[in-house]
Amino acid sequence: MTGDCLKRVLLITGVSGAGKSTALKTMEDIGWETIDNFPIRLVEGLLQTPPSSSRGDSDPPLALGFDSRTRGFEPDKLIDSINRLQQEPGYLISTLFLDCNGGELERRYGETRRRHPLALDRPAKDGIALERTLLAPFRRWADHVIDTSDLTANDLQRQIRQRFSLDKNASTTITITSFGFSKGLPNNIDLLFDVRFLANPFWDPQLKQMTGLDPEVAEYISKDSAYAEAIEKILDMLKFLLPRYQDAGKAYVNIGIGCTGGRHRSVHVAERLSKDLHTAGFSPSVRHRNLASRPTEALESMQSLNGNKGI
Repeated sequence: MTGDCLKRVLLITGVSGAGKSTALKTMEDIGWETIDNFPIRLVEGLLQTPPSSSRGDSDPPLALGFDSRTRGFEPDKLIDSINRLQQEPGYLISTLFLDCNGGELERRYGETRRRHPLALDRPAKDGIALERTLLAPFRRWADHVIDTSDLTANDLQRQIRQRFSLDKNASTTITITSFGFSKGLPNNIDLLFDVRFLANPFWDPQLKQMTGLDPEVAEYISKDSAYAEAIEKILDMLKFLLPRYQDAGKAYVNIGIGCTGGRHRSVHVAERLSKDLHTAGFSPSVRHRNLASRPTEALESMQSLNGNKGI
């Protein structure tokens, strides 16, 4: 059986407070099936259980978390059990150990006010020392070791994604939404740009019933003296931020472009930014929330500033 056909199983353990929960959540986000505190002696039966029919993939890789609290935790026996599993044909079984220095663990327990599971009635440092002794065989034996002493949760997520991503070419899903402020803000917007400073085609009788998808409206907006510089600055910011969101493992980035009614300026700018981002190597999708809304003069008039309609 080739390596590509092997069933991947990752056993995740480590000292309490080092980030096992974060690691498992990240593994789930990148497509692994995850179970925490699963008795290792039951793994063989689990591997023979068919995956849920609700999953789109036929048989996802499996990440199992366990630590000193897991039922039947005996390091030497567990290592023997894992060694036997690794001899089974059809499986690729490896172990990730999450470590952290004692001082940092004490700080984390102090900040969260949680009690260490092995020192419920004693100082956290006692439980940390005891657990480190119990887990020492696993640290020496593990295939992967990540020391989280100097890592933030985002840093750990990034390392997990880099090491265990199923799709090395996975990219952040980018959505650009045009909308009208008069209809309220869209949900889940990460980056918001207000383009009400641009000249408003609504006040041109010939353009009023058109939308930002019409070339006449696009030409009108682009003649605004601030237009070219504004587009350039917004695009520069997006080209700077989007790769960093992807490096941080953010699955979705939602960009909001708002004007008054959501039919003219925001629509055109969203389309223009989408085109420029495609040219820059990104793959955004565009949604026009209020494109089909009826133009309402009262709403536009309420947005007039300094006597200049629609700005």
